[in-house]
Amino acid sequence: MPITRSAKKALRGSEKKRVFNIRVKRTLKDSVKQISKLTIAKDKKEAEAKLSEAYKAIDKASKRGVIKKNTASRKKSRLAKMIAKI
Repeated sequence: MPITRSAKKALRGSEKKRVFNIRVKRTLKDSVKQISKLTIAKDKKEAEAKLSEAYKAIDKASKRGVIKKNTASRKKSRLAKMIAKI
């Protein structure tokens, strides 16, 4: 537990950031899962429609620092490759 006043404030701030980061990570995972399910079902049209939503989630996670820039790039590339395989 934090002892100093500034450490207590930092703890409160980090808890708030943690909630935001978890939310961003959850939307990222959900959008990627949706696309992977659609590719398994061979639904290319629907998967392409969801691709922009997934890109948006990946870019937001990268911008907020939840994932690194190269990780975001790799995820986008793999999603595009999955859809192209259909």
